[in-house]
Amino acid sequence: MSDHEHDHDFNTGDSGAAVTYPKQCSAIRKNEFVMIKGRPCKVVEMSTSKTGKHGHAKVHMVAIDIFTNKKLEDICPSTHNMDVPIVKRKEFQVLSVNDDGFLSLMDLENCDTKDDLRLPDGELGDQIKTAVDKDDNGILVTVVAACGEEAILGWKNMPNKD
Repeated sequence: MSDHEHDHDFNTGDSGAAVTYPKQCSAIRKNEFVMIKGRPCKVVEMSTSKTGKHGHAKVHMVAIDIFTNKKLEDICPSTHNMDVPIVKRKEFQVLSVNDDGFLSLMDLENCDTKDDLRLPDGELGDQIKTAVDKDDNGILVTVVAACGEEAILGWKNMPNKD
């Protein structure tokens, strides 16, 4: 482990719940998640190159940070393990958008409320705000959590209750 990975001390109360697990580089596929430069990313491109007579095949990955949408690249020997982030997706009903830009959300499974996520920046945030303002049936947002971070990455209208 490099020095900068020790800075984050996630004391969440559960005994060392892993935020990543190892997976052999050659087993990772396009559209799967992988850690690159300490960031959870989704693989968008992969290519394998053969090296010299005694070298290992190298896998070149291009991936997009799932929270910042920045493009990151990594090259690793196909036999090496890479960290794969444990990514959880969950839908929440939007109850309201507060004046400070935070959303009031409700977990449909257990009716718990959640008030610690901001409206996303840019077009996605604008779409959600507009949908909340005009829709009386309610909307759902998709919250993605990985490596101690959470973000709203999508939304849709609530299904009609006929």
